[in-house]
Amino acid sequence: MFNFFKKPKTETLAVNTTIPEGTMHKPPIGIDIPENIFIENNRNFQSDEDMTALKKTESNIELLFDFLDMNHEKKGYDDALTNPDAKHLEQNIDTLRNQLERKIRRVKIFYEDFIKEIDFHIDSRARSGFVDVVDELKMKKSIAESHIKKVLDIEEEAKKNIGDSEGIIISYKRGFMNGLSAISHHTILKRF
Repeated sequence: MFNFFKKPKTETLAVNTTIPEGTMHKPPIGIDIPENIFIENNRNFQSDEDMTALKKTESNIELLFDFLDMNHEKKGYDDALTNPDAKHLEQNIDTLRNQLERKIRRVKIFYEDFIKEIDFHIDSRARSGFVDVVDELKMKKSIAESHIKKVLDIEEEAKKNIGDSEGIIISYKRGFMNGLSAISHHTILKRF
C-alpha cells in the first residue's frame, strides 16, 4: 500500500544505440521554426495612439486645454480657400465657440461626478479608519475643485470673449484672413 521507500523501476536504454554516420554535424533540412518562438512582437509600452485613446476616455481639464492650445489657423486658411465668404467666417467662429462650450460642459460633468465619487470614498474610508487614505483623497478632491474653478473661470471668459478662449478665435480669423489674402494674391496679383 505505502511504497515510499521502494526504489522506482527505471527504464533502460539499449547500449548499442548508434547515430547514422554523417548526420552529426549537418543541420536539419526543411524544418520551419515559427518566428514567434524566438522573437517577441508584443510591446509592453503604449503607442501615441493608445495614449490618445486613453486621454479621450478621461474628460479632465487636459481635454479643455488641448482644445484651447490647438492652432486653428490652418483650418481658417483652408476654410477661406473653400468658401471665402464673411458669413462663412462667422458661422465657423460660432461653431468653434459651440465646440468650446461642449468641451467645458463635458469637463464640468467629469469633475462633478469625480468629486461625488471622492466624497463617497472619503466617507467610506473614514468609517473604516483609514486616515492616510482619507487625507490623500481629500488632497485629490482639493485638486479636482481647483480644476473645476479654473474651468468655471474659462467659461466666464468665453462668455465675455476674453482670456484663454479668445486664442482659438484669433488663430482661426488669422488663418481665414491669410486664406483670403492668398486667393487675392493668386488670382489678381499674379496676372501682372
